[in-house]
Amino acid sequence: MVKSKFSVAKKRTFAHKKDSMLTLVPTPIGNLDDITFRAVKVLQEADLILAEDTRTSSVLLKHLQIQKPLQSYHIFNEHQTIQAIVKKLQEGKKVALISDAGTPAISDPGFLVVRACLEAQIPVQCLPGATAFVPALVQSGLPTDKFVFEGFLPHKKGRKTRLEQLQQEERTMIFYESPHRLLKTLGQFKEFFGENRRVSVSRELSKMFEETVNGTVAEVLAYFEKKGVKGEIVVVLAGKGKKEEIIEVEGNEEEDEA
Repeated sequence: MVKSKFSVAKKRTFAHKKDSMLTLVPTPIGNLDDITFRAVKVLQEADLILAEDTRTSSVLLKHLQIQKPLQSYHIFNEHQTIQAIVKKLQEGKKVALISDAGTPAISDPGFLVVRACLEAQIPVQCLPGATAFVPALVQSGLPTDKFVFEGFLPHKKGRKTRLEQLQQEERTMIFYESPHRLLKTLGQFKEFFGENRRVSVSRELSKMFEETVNGTVAEVLAYFEKKGVKGEIVVVLAGKGKKEEIIEVEGNEEEDEA
């Protein structure tokens, strides 16, 4: 039997101090009150905090009255910094990873350092917390029993190919999108999925101007063509073959018994 390189039975190559750990800490996507007590505690006890943008993270840490060493960890330097981070963990350091907003590694850097830690037999944990696609999905009115997270569509190369592949997807689909590409995306949804496919667009979740717009692709596209688009955006699209009306719960046990 072939053993996985992540197998717990693998002999430890490095000696680690007991408290050494990489912790992925979700941060608020807008409202700073969404930080959890546990997240604050982890950040307070960390020896080093890896931040996607130290300037953005400094604002949050100042709000929380936390002063810890900060190190940049983003998409442009993650390959070059991983070994140095692993070494710090091997030395017994507690390292916390945060992104600008939401849960690290969800459309943000994080995957590579997690994999490197697992290969080095360094403990990794991810705290539960803020992520934009969950509230967007729940308040979309679309089926939540089965869904697929697509993140950002390719900007250019491969974009139409991916949309063609998703034409047969029966599960609810979730996308992240930027304001300046939303109209293009909704226009392509109209082309590839039809103008009557149900869609929900949530923007600025947990912030002052939070807004969710539900309807057909044609209706939501027309709305944002007139209003304009600002803020961070999550798009939730119905899967193929789903009924256009809101799915009702079949039957009621108490009424059936009566």
